[in-house]
Amino acid sequence: MTKRFQTKKWLAMLSLLSLVVLGACSNSNETTDSTADTTTSAAVETTLADAAGNEVTIPADPQRVIASYLEDYLVALDVTPVAQWTVGNDSDQAYLQDKLADVPRINYDLPYEDVLSYEPDLLLMDSNSMVEGDKYAQYSKIAPTYVVTNGEDVTWRDRLNDIAKVLHKEDQAKQVETDYDDLVASTKETYADKIEGKSVAVLWVVNNSAFMVAQTKSSGQLLYQELGFSVPSLVTEISETATADWSAVSLEKLAELDADYLILVNSDEGADFFNDQVWQNLKAVKDGNLWEFGPESSWLYNGPIAYTKMIEDIQSKLK
Repeated sequence: MTKRFQTKKWLAMLSLLSLVVLGACSNSNETTDSTADTTTSAAVETTLADAAGNEVTIPADPQRVIASYLEDYLVALDVTPVAQWTVGNDSDQAYLQDKLADVPRINYDLPYEDVLSYEPDLLLMDSNSMVEGDKYAQYSKIAPTYVVTNGEDVTWRDRLNDIAKVLHKEDQAKQVETDYDDLVASTKETYADKIEGKSVAVLWVVNNSAFMVAQTKSSGQLLYQELGFSVPSLVTEISETATADWSAVSLEKLAELDADYLILVNSDEGADFFNDQVWQNLKAVKDGNLWEFGPESSWLYNGPIAYTKMIEDIQSKLK
């Protein structure tokens, strides 16, 4: 893979993950049916208003769902999509592949012809921008198209419950949240002595540049609001102007980071960034409290499964 293509791929990832500014394995047309939910009562066809204001008639029991970049929620609700998100057929949500390994890929921008080839009976759209212009009308000709709740202040719980409503799986969504809350509570109790009074920050390094998670967004919400880690002063400062999950932070500014623990999502292992004295002199790095994970981990994503795996990663480091 050329350096130029790698750069383009990560720039696409930056955009798709709503960074800074805005905050399977086969190309065949093989299909996989959605798994029916046996925990809820018999569903009926319903009409719902989506996040873009469209009135959408939802099938009683959708079996062939495409939900690009929303696969985490589908898997949590025991639904297997007929195609899964990718960037240029080169990237996927690796942390979900134990459930989606046999699901073919579809490019993140959902080309009409590709969507049509999978004969979906329901399309779930990640954001309003995915249906701008005449896109909604075009997708609606293929299958009922529902824009899932989205926006700066929308949480994974909001999206889970919206998707569960569409798929007639509200009871299952409640159980997903209960299981997650139990995991948070047990983690706080088990590792209280290593969490209370300890600060942590999360950085993503890609293309020799660093991005920091904001205090109330993505994994920041998990670490600070749910698990109770302390917020470093630099994270507080970055968060004041953050408009997305991740915000750019310069190496010079990073010198102010005094976190006890530093979580690194490393998408650029050979970056000169790590040879700089500023990086090597960070408190967490010097103290041996650098927790490194690769881009295949769940730290770049949102959803109940992503957050659960983040907690499991934290547990593995605190043991």
